[in-house]
Amino acid sequence: MFSLMFPSMLMPMISTMSRVALPIIRDEFQLTADLTAWVSASFTLPFMLLMPVYGRLSDGVDPRRLILMGTMIFATGTVLMMSATFVPSVMFGMAVLGLGVAGMMPLGMSLISSLFNERERGRALGTWSSVGPSTGFVGPFIAGFVAAAWGWRMTYGPPLIVSTVAFLVVWTRVPSRERIPGQTRSYLRAFDWSGFVLLSVSLSSLVFFLSSRAITGVAPMRDWRLLIVSVSCFLGFWWWEARRNNPFVSTRIMTNVRFVTSSFCASTRMMAMGGLSFLVPLYLVDIHHLEPAELGAMLVLNSGAMALVTRFGGDLADRWGTRIPASMGLLIQISVMFIFWTLDEETSLWTVGGSLALHGVGAGLMLASLHRYVMSTIEEEYRGAAAGVYSMLRFVGSVIGTSLSGVLLQAHLDAGAGEVTAYQDTFVILAVFPVAGILAAQTLKEKTQASVAG
Repeated sequence: MFSLMFPSMLMPMISTMSRVALPIIRDEFQLTADLTAWVSASFTLPFMLLMPVYGRLSDGVDPRRLILMGTMIFATGTVLMMSATFVPSVMFGMAVLGLGVAGMMPLGMSLISSLFNERERGRALGTWSSVGPSTGFVGPFIAGFVAAAWGWRMTYGPPLIVSTVAFLVVWTRVPSRERIPGQTRSYLRAFDWSGFVLLSVSLSSLVFFLSSRAITGVAPMRDWRLLIVSVSCFLGFWWWEARRNNPFVSTRIMTNVRFVTSSFCASTRMMAMGGLSFLVPLYLVDIHHLEPAELGAMLVLNSGAMALVTRFGGDLADRWGTRIPASMGLLIQISVMFIFWTLDEETSLWTVGGSLALHGVGAGLMLASLHRYVMSTIEEEYRGAAAGVYSMLRFVGSVIGTSLSGVLLQAHLDAGAGEVTAYQDTFVILAVFPVAGILAAQTLKEKTQASVAG
């Protein structure tokens, strides 16, 4: 479990450090808000699409090999970012980072869920999950000082070092899973690549529709061709999977109501988190004029509070079930969005920092409890695939929240709203997502059997 924490550090590290770099990238390349959102989305989109691939492959391919491959791809992405000189190269480097780190969460979640029984699983996942917020606690600090001293490109140097350490730790401390010679090759040949392509095109087209200006030049949510492609590919995906003996996503997962409901709750959590993570750094630079080091210090408050609470949230779920900590966390998210709705240029940074810390508490309460609930809904043999699908659905929420925040912010600015008003209105709209999540969370009842198939 502790060895698996090292590769799990990569995603939160790159995510939190990129938030510090984002306002600098925007100003250097003079990007609009919706195009700035695409810098973040170019990482999150491949990241979320490859999650179920890694999870599904782990059922037939040595997970250790997949983790090692992912860390190497991630390290390549950091080098590309350190040498990026124009917007397409920035987006390409971010996409490579997403490709590399996509498997770390589903692979680790699946392995830990298999190692611990149900009574201990919440605490184990809480301990493992705490590495993300803990890494996020130091990430903004480091990024702020590095960006102030050497520029935003060098903020990708520390992730390169950590990925190298993660590779060595996994190489030396995580054992290979013995398999029949030739099994991996035959599994890759039998893998449902057609299902993966259909699902990827469907989800990508949906994101492109939400923020289409950078893709087709049409105003956001106006290029109906993209929405038609998204719906058509999803229907084709569902038809194809129902007829496969070895589908990319098992129908036992897709028709499991408890799995779908809890994944929806996790997705709404990430919609709010994704939007907040995109908006807050820009807000602090535009409204409060913070320098990179100051911005890094402020962002620490959110991830630091989340790090302190995550394991406690797992313990609460073991004692009280998932519904209570999930509902509490979503309610806190709603409150924070309304607090940000009231903030203006005269607001004290202490108030902003306290609101960020409060959001970290809410996000931490939900994290391990939802992980625990989701994995308990699926039988052992499907957990690798389920972990990948669940992780993908969570970050579908993140990329939707990020993209919509950029679109909404730019729309308010284009309509003539002042900067403060534009941010306020965008923050309050984001509250819709956790409201939907808290309604769904009321249905999260603990299972009464050893396994539930749907």
